[in-house]
Amino acid sequence: MAIFLYRLGRSSFRRRRLVVVVWLLLLAALGAGAAAYSSAASTSITIPGTESQRALNTLATEFPQASGATGTIVLAAPKGQQLTSGPARQAVLAVTAEAAHLPGVIGAVDPYQARALTPDGRYALITVQFKSPASDVTAAQRAAYDRVGAATEKLGIRVAHGGEVTAAEPAVGSTEAIGVVVAAVVLVVTFGSLVAAGMTLLTALIGVMVGMAGLFAASSLFQMTTTAPILALMLGLAVGIDYSLFITSRHRQHVLEGMDDEEAAARAVGTAGSAVVFAGATVVIALAGLSVVGIPFLTTMGLAAAGTVAVAVLVALTLQPALLGFAGDRVLPRRLRGSRDESKLAAVVAGKVDEPEAFGFRWGRLMTRHRIAVLVVGVLGLLALALPATGMRLALPDSSTAPHGTSARAAADLTAEGFGPGFNGRLILAVSADTRQHTAQVATEAAARIQKLAGVVGVAPAMPNAAGTTAVVAVIPNSAPTDRATEALVHSIRDSVKSLNTGGNQVLLTGVTAVGIDVSEKLSSALPVYLLLVVGLSVVLLMLVFRSILVPIKAALGFLLTFAATFGITVAVFQWGWLAGLIGVDTPGPLISFLPILLTGILFGLAMDYQVFLVSRMREDYVHGDTAQQATLNGMGHGARVVTAAAIIMASVFGGFVLIDDPVIKSIGFALAIGVLIDAFVVRMTLVPAVMSLLGDRAWYLPAWLGRVLPNVDIEGESLRRHLDGREPAPSGVVRVD
Repeated sequence: MAIFLYRLGRSSFRRRRLVVVVWLLLLAALGAGAAAYSSAASTSITIPGTESQRALNTLATEFPQASGATGTIVLAAPKGQQLTSGPARQAVLAVTAEAAHLPGVIGAVDPYQARALTPDGRYALITVQFKSPASDVTAAQRAAYDRVGAATEKLGIRVAHGGEVTAAEPAVGSTEAIGVVVAAVVLVVTFGSLVAAGMTLLTALIGVMVGMAGLFAASSLFQMTTTAPILALMLGLAVGIDYSLFITSRHRQHVLEGMDDEEAAARAVGTAGSAVVFAGATVVIALAGLSVVGIPFLTTMGLAAAGTVAVAVLVALTLQPALLGFAGDRVLPRRLRGSRDESKLAAVVAGKVDEPEAFGFRWGRLMTRHRIAVLVVGVLGLLALALPATGMRLALPDSSTAPHGTSARAAADLTAEGFGPGFNGRLILAVSADTRQHTAQVATEAAARIQKLAGVVGVAPAMPNAAGTTAVVAVIPNSAPTDRATEALVHSIRDSVKSLNTGGNQVLLTGVTAVGIDVSEKLSSALPVYLLLVVGLSVVLLMLVFRSILVPIKAALGFLLTFAATFGITVAVFQWGWLAGLIGVDTPGPLISFLPILLTGILFGLAMDYQVFLVSRMREDYVHGDTAQQATLNGMGHGARVVTAAAIIMASVFGGFVLIDDPVIKSIGFALAIGVLIDAFVVRMTLVPAVMSLLGDRAWYLPAWLGRVLPNVDIEGESLRRHLDGREPAPSGVVRVD
């Protein structure tokens, strides 16, 4: 592979104008495709096989009028007044009529007929039934819905608009650019050259634009969730900058060693490019592996992000060396440009003049000298950070955790204030039978059983479809949608009506709250399987890369520590509310259901990035004759600066998404930023050198029989060295070149 990548880098350097033109044409073509064929993203989350999803499917077929999105308009009279008579009552009826005539609305329920008023008459609920599901409600329909009742507010009556229909696609705004600005500053400091920093950032931006354009161009072929493009943007930008950074850094190193620009670029792609390929492949496989869980929206998110990462790898291997050809000496700090004074370059390489890796060597020696203490403190510290994760709760977000100031949050607060928190998470019982009479009997029996359960505020009369073969029964719990009591009630309801599912009868519980509970439980059961798959994958891949048994095991254990500590901190902030105000979390609550399984794949891939980039240099020097101890120091010395910059850049990009108001994107960005910082600085930069020093030569042991079975991927570039020297490629296994 190293030889192929070397040739690819040289070819891209020589044909740099053609490479740039090809990428720009591809961007233009995909951009045109995105403009012509992109489809709207969906806010709905479905999991086939769950009871709530089966109920929704039944309603969509048998009772389509009840399967569309619902809106809830909450009205509240001033303190001491009522909505039951006079101008206030007329205002409520006017709001009901206005809502019923909205585009896309089937009808609005009169709160006086439905008895949807509080006993004191101060609060009223108007349920608005839309024809389409929330994902198909247009922006214009949403805007019209939000304007309903504007005239009523002049009477002093508060009007808030909530319900499923208020779920909107999270927007990417200017706040995310803060992470890119920080990345640019870090690149300038790392390279000491505006050209090198700008070129690296430009490469990443082109890559992410190509990836995103391709994603939107293909969005008409599948149902894309609202979080999928943001996750793809987040990851594509972060890894794109990092991969270009690694290749540019290796190119500069070769230039400082006296190579001409073309050879330096080719060698950089042949060596650092190998690490980029395997690091990128690891991220892609981990993300694509989300499809094995069997959950459609996770599959979409994983494949979308994997696509942008794959594009980032291709851009780094081809466009980056092409741009290096245009940059020439300007990739170096100004003091080293121009004449390429050999004595000056030799002094820099020897470390006599401003050696940039000096801190890495010092840090590596400190970690290896005190390796036992480092391991004990590091491992115990990460385990302590992981403790809050033992109390982690998962749920789908509801309006009660939406940012303050939004209409959805105002409606949820008013509803809880007047009617109780359970009205924000009404449950829906879908009852089907063969005849109208039989359906009514089953629905009546189910309602009677449910009414006797603790935690139920009330059960509404059954509403049948036109044929009378399907009916819906609304159930109001006493607790909020994400409370443990509501989760227990959902299971109690299902147990109480289970015996009614006989013959042709079907009694299924659904609703936004029930869907959220089913999603959380299925994802929780899938997490251990996926985690085992990811850890097993890491061991196999790293065994191929490093031709070692202990190094992959160490890497997998390090990832588990990163994973646990990341979720411990995330639970403490988002669920417990510790320092939540600093990142704009208005109301602490359970974590989003798919966060653990999604971050397992992403953090695994990113953790293996740093493992490959750092340890591959250790193996390279060990194979070429250094002792295990010296190879560890060399890996830290040459890799610490770049890994540090890469981690800060990636964390900054992810951190920019923490500023988005959407709680889902905020939690994903926060967890990714924290996870990257923990893995890079605590696990890879601290624990890895300590463990490698402790293991010594044993770190690189591989049984001879296993060495013959495993293919030699040659990430250290030994085959490239032999090829350039005119010698045969090295045999498999650890070959010491003294």
